[in-house]
This record gives sequence, C-alpha cells and structure tokens, in this order.
Amino acid sequence: MTAAEQSSAEPEAAEKPSTGPGAPMSAENPWPLRVVSKKIGDWLARLGEVWTEGQITEISHRGRTVYLTLRDPSAEVSMRVVDFTGAVAACDPPLRDGAQVVIRAQAQWWDKNGSLSLHVREIRQVGLGELLARLERLKKLLAAEGLFAADRKKPLPFLPYRIGLITGRASDAMRDVLKNAKARLPSADFEVREVAVQGPRAVAEVCAALAELDRDPDVEVIVIARGGGSMEDLLPFSDETLCRAVAEAVTPVVSAIGHEPDTPILDYVADWRASTPTEAGKKVVPDLAEEQRGLNISRTRLRQALNAMLAREADALAAMRARPVLARPETMLEARSEAVANLVHRMRARVDSRLERSTDDLEHLRARLRTLSPQSTLDRGYAIVTDTGSGEVLRDAADAGEAIEVRLAAGSLRAAVVQTAPETREDDQQ
Repeated sequence: MTAAEQSSAEPEAAEKPSTGPGAPMSAENPWPLRVVSKKIGDWLARLGEVWTEGQITEISHRGRTVYLTLRDPSAEVSMRVVDFTGAVAACDPPLRDGAQVVIRAQAQWWDKNGSLSLHVREIRQVGLGELLARLERLKKLLAAEGLFAADRKKPLPFLPYRIGLITGRASDAMRDVLKNAKARLPSADFEVREVAVQGPRAVAEVCAALAELDRDPDVEVIVIARGGGSMEDLLPFSDETLCRAVAEAVTPVVSAIGHEPDTPILDYVADWRASTPTEAGKKVVPDLAEEQRGLNISRTRLRQALNAMLAREADALAAMRARPVLARPETMLEARSEAVANLVHRMRARVDSRLERSTDDLEHLRARLRTLSPQSTLDRGYAIVTDTGSGEVLRDAADAGEAIEVRLAAGSLRAAVVQTAPETREDDQQ
C-alpha cells in the first residue's frame, strides 16, 4: 500500500464507530439486555447493605428459604424479601402478617427475569413500645408546629347544608354515622366517600377523598370515621401526611376513629374529636325534636313575658287615666280659659288706655301746631308780603320793588307800590 492509500484509509478508520459493551451506547450501538442487566446488578452490589423498615404482608416457606413481602404502610410501595440465612426462624416471637419490622439486607438483582429483591441478613421486630415512642415523637413535632392549638380549630356549623363522610366500604362506622345523624335530622344530606381505612392504600385514599370534599363548596363539615381495631390497624390515622392534610383543610374536620380509648394523632389535629362514629353522627347535626322543644319553650317564655309587659303597661295606663286631670280633662281647659280671658281683658284695658293717652297727646300736638302754624297767624289778620320780582318775603319796606304780592288768610292779591315809608317805632318817636 502506498503512502497516499494509507493516508486515505486512516480517516475512514477514524470515522467508523467502535462497537461492543465498552463503547458509548447510542441508537447505532445499543447495549444488549444482558449488559444492561449486569450493569444494574453491579450498581446494586456497590450499594451495600441497607437498613429499612416496613410491614410484613405475606410469609411463605419453600424448604429452608423464606419469602416475605415488605410494604410501606404509608404508600403503595412493596418489595420482595428473601431469607437464606434463617433470620426469620430466629425471630422471637415468630413473625406474622402485619408485623412491623426493621431489616438489614443486601439488594440483589436477578438477571434472568429482571427482578429486584432484598436478601435479608437480620430482622428486628418493632414492638409496641417502639411504635408508641415514634408516635409520641411525631405528636411532639406536630404540637410544636401548632397543629394542635385550640385557636386554629374551626367551629362546626350549626346546621350544615351538606356533610362529607369518609369511611370504610359498607362499614359499621358509616351506618352508625348515617343512622344517628338522620335520626336527629331526617333532612341531613351526606356526601359519602368509601375508602380503605387500613392497609397500605389507606392514607392515600383518605387524603384524596379529603381533598375532593374540601374543594366542594356545598360541603360544610367533613367526618372521618372508622370502627375500632388494633393499634396497628389504626396506624394510618396517625400518619404525618394525613394529619397535615387535615390541618390544611379549609372545611372543619371531625375525627371519629375507633372507640373511646383509641386516640390516634388525627384526633389532636382535627377540629373536633368524636369518641365513636355514633357520637360523630349526633354531633354534626342538631336534634330536630330537641330544637323544636327548645323553640316551643322559648316561644312560651316570650309569650308570657310579652303578656306580663302588656299587663303592666295596661295597669299604668289605667292609673294615669284615673287621675283627675285625665278623668275630666275639661277642668284643666276651664282653668286655662279663665286665665286666658283675664289676660285678654287686661290686654284690652291696657291697649284702650294707651290709645286714649296717645289720642290726647295727638290733640295737644295738633293744637300746638295750629297755634304755631303761619295759617293761624294769617287767621288773626296778618298777611305775608313777597316781592313779585324776586319772590322773597319782605320784612323791610325799603326792599320792596314796584309790585308786591300779598297773601291773606283767605286768598292773595297783587299790588303796585306807590310809596314806601321807613318804619316808625314808638321808642324812636320818644
């Protein structure tokens, strides 16, 4: 091969993708299923041993090998557990369905069928004391967050339009709630949600039903009811997820779980706790007969009080009418009439006297005016002489012109001045 041919072949070799399990996977270079399964198994092997907790739901023996099903009580999660070491046989007391356990195990991947299982190394049963301790820790946590506080609890409606009921399918608890509620109030309207109230699906189904009823604007109160059972059966109602969902609900929630001694954590979070489902049925609705009796008693008391008040007012009115001033009211008018008549007479007398005095004063003024008026002087024989040219009254003969006008008491006359003479007084002549 020449150098040119070698140089042209090298790029072709570089562009050709590598194949095999060690090459990067792609659509052109997929890993075989056995390779994928082996890699998953290798990764799980590196995970090492784990500690986990769950509830035993199934135990089966096949020779010396024991197969278990371990589930999470709060979720739809389960896993197969295999015991080759005799860990199950070493448990005291013996394991049974429903037991709560903590196991130490190694995750194993089965290449042939692609299944995952836990190979158990050690099993520890969780006793009642441990469960109670865990519930107590959760209770303290929720109490510290204020979920048990009385001031956050919502009051129950007096007469709810519609009642939400979350309970087991065809359960005695549902019958107790409905029977007692409708016995007290036949028109009570229920929106029922039947769910699992124990087992792995309980928490999820109860939370879903609660959210659905809480969104319904017609539902004014929600009852979560379940009959009695063992502590393990009632564990879903102490689940943190459910308790927080109830605390966040807008609608008031009534907890009616088990019997009087049963107190799951839900009882502390709910707005009201009923000791039994029967009590819940009596609490959420008023007793119609009792309310009617109370209404009749109140109506009777109101009628009696009203009649007594009317009687008192009638007596007071009769007493007022018996008084002389009201028995013969014209007496008061007569007394007032006389007083008015006297006042009118006095007023008229004063007015007449004032008129007489005023008339006399007017006559005196009139007489004085007549005496002082020029007309009175003219009536006594005097005359008023004015110069015809200037129109001025003449007081001195020297001021007279050629013609004068003389005003007498009756009429006037014009005269021509023929001669004027100075005034001659008696004192001048003397």
